[in-house]
Amino acid sequence: MINVTEEILDLPFDVAPDPDEFIRAAMEWHFNAETGCAFWLERAKTLGFDPRADVRTHADLRLFPNVAPELREARAEDLIPKGYGKVPDVIGFYESGGTTGIPKRVVVMRDWLERMVSWSNARLDRHGVPRGVNWLGIIPTGPHVVAALFDRHARTHGTHGFSVDLDPRWVKKLIADKRFDDADAYAGHVIDQAVDVLRTQDVGLLTITPPLLERIARDDALVDLVNSKVRAIRWGGTQMDPDSRNLFKNEIFPDTAICGEYGSTMMIGVAGERVGLDSGSPCVFDAFSPYITFTVVDATTGEPVPYGQRGQVVVNHVSKSFLLPNNLERDLATRMTTVMGAVGDSVADIAPVATFEDEAVIEGVY
Repeated sequence: MINVTEEILDLPFDVAPDPDEFIRAAMEWHFNAETGCAFWLERAKTLGFDPRADVRTHADLRLFPNVAPELREARAEDLIPKGYGKVPDVIGFYESGGTTGIPKRVVVMRDWLERMVSWSNARLDRHGVPRGVNWLGIIPTGPHVVAALFDRHARTHGTHGFSVDLDPRWVKKLIADKRFDDADAYAGHVIDQAVDVLRTQDVGLLTITPPLLERIARDDALVDLVNSKVRAIRWGGTQMDPDSRNLFKNEIFPDTAICGEYGSTMMIGVAGERVGLDSGSPCVFDAFSPYITFTVVDATTGEPVPYGQRGQVVVNHVSKSFLLPNNLERDLATRMTTVMGAVGDSVADIAPVATFEDEAVIEGVY
């Protein structure tokens, strides 16, 4: 049984398993005493149902409680599935942004990193992002998973990666304390470092957040610098409204491929901008189904909202390396239909909720 389970969970990134067969294989893996992690094997005792018997379809993931808050205190090693053996290939333990309190932690295994990056690289190809160029990322490093993803992207889709550290926790702290001038100065400090790299190095792709891209767009000299070197801009971390997206694509950086990604640490990955969207339309993000899936729900009832309506995003991460089902994210979105064959919802018009887990949500440079 376990060999069949692993075969389903280890399919190539571009071979989509049957969603329900995949869910059953994942439940067997994560709740089998030989292969599951200590966290879930212990937590299963309190669930009130048997995941191996009762979770048979993707829809059954709703049976799980949202355990994301428990990852603030969980021992990191207890998140590693036993099926990886005595020397598991762990890329690292990573933390959420700490927007709503003490950070939560996840583990990233090498097989998942390779799978997620390969899927995302293929989507970049479809957006016309050139391969073999150097990447520059203005990104959080340190405990944040985006650094690991960026580094692997840069070395597989690109050639080499340059990075400028972005500390979103510090910016959020400054804004919470109403130190707006300090937050503005910090953003300028980050851009200055990126400009040094752009001026002196060969950079073909820029990864950046929309607020920092807007800061570049206000300076004609910086716009000229980007247009003279950068062939693709990959944005993410917070929303970009349709008007801004249209302006960047058609007027400010008209010869540059521009595409967005929506991700988070608790997602352990990203959803990609749908290819072929009109530049003035809302940006629709498609998830890496069936490994990462979205549902857009009414936060009060937990029921899906109608398509085209707004609600709060629930994320399921189900892979061989990690399990986090039914996680209510701090984002609002418009519910959209998925691409053919995918399960769950696609999302558009991402924006943060005003409060989450009784804390005010501050985006800052993110």
